[in-house]
Parts: sequence; C-alpha cells; structure tokens
Amino acid sequence: MTQTAHPLQTHWDAALKAKASDIRLIALDVDGIMSDGRLYFSASGDELKAFNILDGLGLKQLMQAGITVAVITGRRSPLTERRMSDLGIPHLMQGREDKKIALLELIRDMNLAPEQIAYMGDDLPDLPALRFAGLGITVPNGYWLVQQHADYCTRSQGGQGAVREACDLLLWAQGHLDNTLAPYLDEPT
Repeated sequence: MTQTAHPLQTHWDAALKAKASDIRLIALDVDGIMSDGRLYFSASGDELKAFNILDGLGLKQLMQAGITVAVITGRRSPLTERRMSDLGIPHLMQGREDKKIALLELIRDMNLAPEQIAYMGDDLPDLPALRFAGLGITVPNGYWLVQQHADYCTRSQGGQGAVREACDLLLWAQGHLDNTLAPYLDEPT
C-alpha cells in the first residue's frame, strides 16, 4: 500500500506529532468547534444547528482506531444529543460550563493521564480544559487568548472541517491514517 501524504503534514512538526501520538481521548466543545458557533432559531423558537459531515466521519475513524471521543458543552441541546447519538459518541456532557472539571471526571473514570488527552475548544470556558490537556487544539475563528494557549490551531474554521483536521492529525501521528484511507483507495475488483 502506498503511504498517503496529508496536505498539512508539512505544518505538523515533530513536537506536535509527539504530543498527538500519545492521545487516547479527544474531548470537544460543540458551538464554534463542531458547528460554526452561530445559533439559529426558527420563528417558532426551535433551535437549528449545522454539523459538518466531514467531521462526523473523522470522529468515526478515530473511534475505529481506538481513540475515545467525548463532547463537553456548556449548552443543552436535543440536536447535539441526536448528532452525538447518530455518531456513536460514548461520552456526552451537556450543560457543563466547568469543562476542566468535566474533563477531570472523564479521565478519572477512564484512568488516563493529562498527556493522553486532547481538548478542542474555541472560547474562554474551554481555556482551562485546553491548558490542562496534553494537546490543546483550537480553530482560527476562536478567541485570540485560546489561540495563544493552544498547541495547534487548525487551518479550517470551526464547523467547516476543523474537527476532521484534528482527527487526521491524531490518526497520522499514531500511524493509522493510511489504514483509515485504504478502503476508499482500493481498486474495484
């Protein structure tokens, strides 16, 4: 099998690869990370939210590679609950502004060390968890202070493939990227 070169591989340095190679859990914020951060409401008051399909497949590939996915969000939303259920994400913590405490609860239950955790967030409530995690990831449309403390800022905006980029980074650093791409590159028989 030919090794696939990810277009961002030249931006991922050895230090980032070393941090990403140890990750066993990625915890994600929703608004601004898995969505574009805007809240949409219908005339009847129903909340609408758009999730990027690229992110969903990336998260499934991570889970297939043995990396646990968790979502920690300050808001409660039936749409978020449905999307995470559709993706098979095992850990959903809604209504949690105390994201570092929520992350501590997760890693205690999973018996993980901070260096085995990646956290992806975009705003001040995410900052304590992002700084605590072994690998902090943010997005270019995230708050400037969060960008200053992150280990990596994706090229893609939140809600526009940023999560997929983070998934690819982890898969690449752990040697799983080629295996996750192989079924799509096989020649038909």
